[in-house]
Amino acid sequence: MLKNLFFAFVALGMIASCGGPNSSSDGEDQTSVESKDDGKHFGETIDDSATMTYDEMISKFTGTDSIPAKVVGKVSEVCQKKGCWMTIESESGGESMMVRFKDYGFFVPKDIAGRNVVMQGYAFKEVTPVDELRHYAEDAGKTKEEIEAITEPKEELKFLASGVLLLDE
Repeated sequence: MLKNLFFAFVALGMIASCGGPNSSSDGEDQTSVESKDDGKHFGETIDDSATMTYDEMISKFTGTDSIPAKVVGKVSEVCQKKGCWMTIESESGGESMMVRFKDYGFFVPKDIAGRNVVMQGYAFKEVTPVDELRHYAEDAGKTKEEIEAITEPKEELKFLASGVLLLDE
């Protein structure tokens, strides 16, 4: 129960995240002080050892609503306003997973769709309200018609990453 409440507060904070407290006045993306300044590490510095795929992670969701995980996956979409979220696609054609960043402490490059990443953090199930789904659709550059077509909340698997590693192409 407390875990779900925590994630609800995190989600509410993320709705306004693209104009959040860590945004700079000149529009530049900021990264966590913990990350290397090498264009590959964002947030906590992590490596690519002991990972699982998104689809392998899904299989571990039996009898729980959240799990710690280190996941490798392909980025399907990135927030085009600041890089403050991304989605990871399923290898089997299932739903994409929304990935947000711990404490809004770092962003990823906006041009990494199609690239593979490793991310470390927590995966959890959550119902996303319509207003948040529309906000993400707007951030992704969807049309007005696509945004207005979102009329139902959606239960989905999400990931709160403490660190992301952009893998070589």
